[in-house]
Amino acid sequence: MIFSRRVWLAASVSMALAVTACGGGSAPTAETTADPVAAGDGDGTTIAIGGAGATFPAPIFQRWFDAYTRQVDFDVQVSYQSVGSGAGLEQYIAGTVDFGASEAPITDSEERTQAFVDAFGYAPIQVPITGGLLSFSYNLPGIEDLELRLSREVYCGIVTGEITQWSDPAIAAINPDQEIPDLPITWVHRSDGSGTTFVFVNHIDTVCDGWDGGVGTSVDWPVGIGDQGNEGVAATIQQTEGAIGYLSYAYAALEGIDSAVVENNAGTYVEPSPETAGNALLDEAIPDDFALLVPDPTGENAYPIVGLTWILIYNRYEDAAQWNAMRDVFEWSLGPEGRAIAEELLYVPLPEPLVERIQEVFDTVNAG
Repeated sequence: MIFSRRVWLAASVSMALAVTACGGGSAPTAETTADPVAAGDGDGTTIAIGGAGATFPAPIFQRWFDAYTRQVDFDVQVSYQSVGSGAGLEQYIAGTVDFGASEAPITDSEERTQAFVDAFGYAPIQVPITGGLLSFSYNLPGIEDLELRLSREVYCGIVTGEITQWSDPAIAAINPDQEIPDLPITWVHRSDGSGTTFVFVNHIDTVCDGWDGGVGTSVDWPVGIGDQGNEGVAATIQQTEGAIGYLSYAYAALEGIDSAVVENNAGTYVEPSPETAGNALLDEAIPDDFALLVPDPTGENAYPIVGLTWILIYNRYEDAAQWNAMRDVFEWSLGPEGRAIAEELLYVPLPEPLVERIQEVFDTVNAG
């Protein structure tokens, strides 16, 4: 069952990762573009929209944007640079993109928020676009997907450097039926400014007494090796026996990287899935600025490491046609067709009441 899901995912979004790993999106090619008449107006007036930011939503963005162009309006083409949340926030503040994307809300940083206000004269606008989860993903010969259990004691010990060998008694005690190889543990983390890191260390800072690396998009890691983006971390794990690191679960599943079952706040060992992530996210009260952070959800069946991805837009766009097209793309992505894609790619769709709140924010944007 897991193998079949991974094969399907690979067929669905491998092209998206190939494009976004290079740092940008692309327009549909002759091989992938539907009939322009069927897809949209096809009047030849291209509306180009450019965004940049988090690597976490890159696969779903590529699928959404490509599907919108093919199925809704052939003349709207959205490109997305998968450069990391930190770089995306900086481009948003600099005004060099039409929208940014981040797993860390800009309002969590007083410095960045003030920089935006100084540049534009109004507060930044952030709205969630999707939810997701982070997995502890590993490369252990003989240990298949979801066969490894990680208690809080164990994963805190790995991240802080207190547990350095897979033969550690604490690991053996919670995995009595597994023959775990006697290998050194190689911890793999992000080296770039990363919203994925922000979500991950928010959780680690909450639950791990020995963590002193800080909280943010860039932290002081006590152990391990770093790489760029979810793509780089995934590649390093795949190439290193004994490696373990944190990934967007969508990336891990796509690349066929095994992921652990982890202990949550209630003491339950929970498998990573959109359903268990939804248990953690969707019942939370979302504040007025949408900056929902859930560093340690308490539900019995809630997956413990979850977060939202926000898009960052401007209060005013000079080109009304561009804003109207961008708004339509986002609303389509939040609607039934986009929800279906989110579920297929193992992201968490947003509930309808939250979508309605997002549409109300869109109504406040000025254009033209």
